[in-house]
Amino acid sequence: SYYTHRVIEDPEWSLATVPHLTELCLQHIVHNFEKNPILDCLLPEHQRKVLDRLSTGLPLAVTANLISDEDYWKRCCTDRWQVCDISNYGDSWKRMFFERHLENILKCFIPNTTDPNQVLELIPLCKDYVWKLEVDQFLPPVKVDQKEERDDVSDTGSDFGLGEVSVHHYDLGVLITALPHLEELHLTYGVKDCGMNFEWNLFNFTHQDCCNLAVAVKMCHNLKVFKLTRSKVDDDKTRLLVRNLLDHPCLVELNLSHNLIRDKGARAVGKLINRSRLETLDLCNNRIRHLGAQALARALADNSTLTSVNLRLNCVEDEGGEAIGRALLTNTTLKSIHLGSNNLSEPTATLFSQVLAQNTTLTSINFSCNHLGLDGGKQLLDGLADNKALTEFDLRLAEVGQETEYLIHQIVWANREAARLGSLQHPPTKPL
Repeated sequence: SYYTHRVIEDPEWSLATVPHLTELCLQHIVHNFEKNPILDCLLPEHQRKVLDRLSTGLPLAVTANLISDEDYWKRCCTDRWQVCDISNYGDSWKRMFFERHLENILKCFIPNTTDPNQVLELIPLCKDYVWKLEVDQFLPPVKVDQKEERDDVSDTGSDFGLGEVSVHHYDLGVLITALPHLEELHLTYGVKDCGMNFEWNLFNFTHQDCCNLAVAVKMCHNLKVFKLTRSKVDDDKTRLLVRNLLDHPCLVELNLSHNLIRDKGARAVGKLINRSRLETLDLCNNRIRHLGAQALARALADNSTLTSVNLRLNCVEDEGGEAIGRALLTNTTLKSIHLGSNNLSEPTATLFSQVLAQNTTLTSINFSCNHLGLDGGKQLLDGLADNKALTEFDLRLAEVGQETEYLIHQIVWANREAARLGSLQHPPTKPL
């Protein structure tokens, strides 16, 4: 018999196509990282290869305290969110990831439905990387008998809050007292995008919610910025919060804007002003009238820490405006005051003309959307004659007249240019 012996070879075969053993080992580490995380014992160049290939979907229990590489956390952030600006997070991708991840869990937490361990188990993983929390939504508990309640309560009663059930939200106490670096807390108790499911009790910051939050904030000793906005905070809740903020060691900014604070609440804040280290106070869009403004003015007259006060969209009127003006004749630290939309008229302008002539620390005043009148505008212009400090003066829709507003703008612009040139000639020294 006749046999033919042939040898067939792949002309494209090369020894170079066989992966190195090192490469095979790295692939194995990557594929089994969740069960057997190996990283620190690798050489730097091998660590880099592993980190570049790791999935961003690995459990945080594996990656949180093991991986500090910013490139890995950058991938985690960009894979999850379309907009990522790390300038708001201390230029740290890891901090951004954990702060936003925790915020998302809190926004979706439903009391009596969501497992609290979702938050509790995250604390040891994120506590070293959370410096700020911004939670603009808190969901109430799900009502099982929602249909029956609607049958019992008329539409009109529901609109006015009648028949509301007690719907307490998630208690932040355990969480924020366990975050040693937390410095900023921005909260809004309400529901976003509720659409046709709107009910008033979705926007109910209860007394129990306030008690829980007040105690938690008191225990958060490193807190510097506290913002509680658009949450129906009334006088009683304001006083409860203030009692727990008195003598706080670090708080420098308080924002209670867009709430329901009246004169009693403003008086409580007045007590806080001189028993804290507050530098910025925002009470914009509340219901403060002249009595509340007078209480704030009394505190402001003796205060030596506040640099900015915002009372826009209240109704302090001239009695309140004049009281604040008299306080500014003695106050030597405030730099910015916003009194826009407060139903002010000529008497306030008259007193503030004295403030402009004497006060040398105020750099910004906002009187927009008031009724100062032509004579009030002229008196403000006279007070500005020798003022070299004011660099911002908003008189839009204040009825002072175009010519007066133009002349005031010229003086303020000259002050601003002088301040700019002065800063160029004497730049601030950097701390060593």
